[in-house]
Amino acid sequence: MESENSKNISRRGFIGTSALALGGFTIVPAHAVSGLGRIAPSDKLNIAGIGIGGMGRVDLEDVSKTENIVALCDVDWNNSVQNVFKTYPGAQRYKDYRVMLDKQKDIDAVIVATPDHTHAIVSMEAIRRGKHTYTEKPLTHTVFEARMLTEAARKYKVATQMGNQGQAGDGPRRLQEMIHDGAIGTIQEVHVWTDRPNRGLSDTYWPQGVKRPDDTPPVPDTLDWDIFTGPAPLRPYHPSYHPFRWRGWLDYGTGALGDIGCHSFDSVFRILKLKYPTSVQGTSTLVNGESFPLGSMVTYDFPARGDMPPLRLIWYDGGLRPPRLAEMGTDIQMGAGGVLYIGSKGKILGNRLLPESLNESYKRPEPYLESSPGHRQEWILAAKGGEPAGSNYEWAGPLTETVLLGNIALRPELREKLSYQSLQFDPEKLSFPNMPEADQFLHYEYRNGWKL
Repeated sequence: MESENSKNISRRGFIGTSALALGGFTIVPAHAVSGLGRIAPSDKLNIAGIGIGGMGRVDLEDVSKTENIVALCDVDWNNSVQNVFKTYPGAQRYKDYRVMLDKQKDIDAVIVATPDHTHAIVSMEAIRRGKHTYTEKPLTHTVFEARMLTEAARKYKVATQMGNQGQAGDGPRRLQEMIHDGAIGTIQEVHVWTDRPNRGLSDTYWPQGVKRPDDTPPVPDTLDWDIFTGPAPLRPYHPSYHPFRWRGWLDYGTGALGDIGCHSFDSVFRILKLKYPTSVQGTSTLVNGESFPLGSMVTYDFPARGDMPPLRLIWYDGGLRPPRLAEMGTDIQMGAGGVLYIGSKGKILGNRLLPESLNESYKRPEPYLESSPGHRQEWILAAKGGEPAGSNYEWAGPLTETVLLGNIALRPELREKLSYQSLQFDPEKLSFPNMPEADQFLHYEYRNGWKL
């Protein structure tokens, strides 16, 4: 069943329509809340895992401490998936999530840890059936999908959470207390960086900046390549795409920014009360229209928020990073990845104040932000009638949209025009008013037989 808003949507059909307003988030209790102690068997959620060979396996391990794992689904029954099957011998096994959701009626909630390009269609199927849904980051493959999932979660009143686990940690809470205490004054600039897709000087996590392979090896007997492909264009199978190495390809992944952005941006957004940027600019190594560049920089500009001034957020990947500051001296490493806040009275690198004199003299406030029961436990408690999880889709949707806007600013088709102007974003109309030709990259036409 399709929602009215998603009928007949194509790459052109949705452009220019008014965006759906982001309202309140309400959860209909599925069970009585049992608290943070032992949960009686009758209170346990029946959870299904979809995409269980990688991060999905970790998610299942965590929730299985308190809940029931009743179904397991993966398009590739390879050795890693077989090991997960052995861990939960009582769970039913599937290759097609649609068959699983149609057939198995005892499922209360699902964990979606498939490749990025199928996050939205799998999560939407679960949400429309009233299943509480946990989706790994980034929430979706396209900006439009993120907006639609946010609206659907609100409409169907299910508990949701995106898998950016760091948001539940105490570190970001202590950082927020310091910044709101005025530790470094007014903040107008933040730098965020990662070395991904690099792993080292001669190795990578996944291929980027490469063209498609020419050879066509046979599809492994364990893999359903058609379901893996899902809404993306159907291409010949190749191990350069699966397993895991899909992340660097435009068809399947969201590159280094999609991989890390929803983690690294989260605390920046919470602390500085960000939502949508007004503009985005991108620059990168050479791009080819098939895979993400080897390295890139993306600059987001955000408007003033209350008493907070406009903010510039700059992203770096592929080993690029901001220049060293004089305050760092020679003993402070910037690291392979990090976040640097630039304030009117000082700077913060990680949780360290700069200059060193400020780090030594500043008295940190007594902790007052309550600790999380755990990232996945937030979702479980929400599904049982508790408070919305910290990264529910009302939060994660706009965060994901912002991350993915950066990838649009890196598109090779826009490279020439974006060399002399920034890409202006209108979140209400979900469009780029100064560059309408960029609207097509907010979504794409799905392959026949697949829908949102």
